[in-house]
Amino acid sequence: MKTYVEKLQEAKDFIDSKVKVFPDFVIVLGSGLATILTELEVEAEISYRDIPHLPQTTVEGHVSRLLVGKLGGVRVACMQGRLHFYEGLKMEEVVFPFRVFGLCGAEVFFLTNAAGGLHPEMKPADLVLIRDHLNLMGTNPLVGKNIDSLGTRFPDMTHIYDPELRKIIFNTAERLKTPLRQGVYVGLHGPSYETPAEIKMYTIMGGDVVGMSTVPEAIALHHMGKRVVAVSCVTNLAAGVSPTPLEHAEVLETAKKVQSTFCALVKESVKEMEKIL
Repeated sequence: MKTYVEKLQEAKDFIDSKVKVFPDFVIVLGSGLATILTELEVEAEISYRDIPHLPQTTVEGHVSRLLVGKLGGVRVACMQGRLHFYEGLKMEEVVFPFRVFGLCGAEVFFLTNAAGGLHPEMKPADLVLIRDHLNLMGTNPLVGKNIDSLGTRFPDMTHIYDPELRKIIFNTAERLKTPLRQGVYVGLHGPSYETPAEIKMYTIMGGDVVGMSTVPEAIALHHMGKRVVAVSCVTNLAAGVSPTPLEHAEVLETAKKVQSTFCALVKESVKEMEKIL
């Protein structure tokens, strides 16, 4: 049986055979946020099913493929579809593609997600720049024997969301006149949505948006020394904040409404980030 490190290497070797020079930037497209691909000058497209040892996502709105090309003149890799812990995967499987792309040479990971807003003043289609998170998933992608070739046993998480890159995104949003909140992302196991009592607790704990992704990815990437930023699209108000029941269809529909604004923010931010790499 192959070890986890051997599986990572095989996946890396496969991608290296398809993409000779892997981009510095990886953009992760959250639920319903794929319009950015219409502006991508595609060089290569790889289905997740073709990458050795990489599971496929089972969630509506998450197509399992990696696209490499130019966005606004900057070479990027776009992940259309991510893996979630609630799909029955192990944490090491959830973060597997991120570790592989990091080994391929990517240095900056721009994570996006669809999230529930925890405050009444929030509204669907608000964008929130994540400055920190609360890991309430009940586990951590670094559990188990440490892979020393990836990172240290006890990585510091003070600046898991890169302050310099966050400032670039915030300044870009101001230049584009795009309203951008900042807040704390609460990462939960899922797949059920939260109860009103739980939402009240998360708010008291300092949370601003809630979702079922991003946190494991950010931890694993920070462990590898990669630079991470993340933006949430508020697609619904959380239980107890919204008077209506929560549905995944609402998440996808709201995400579609903000795609052009989101696309411009990501594209222009990446162009500014490239200047400092």
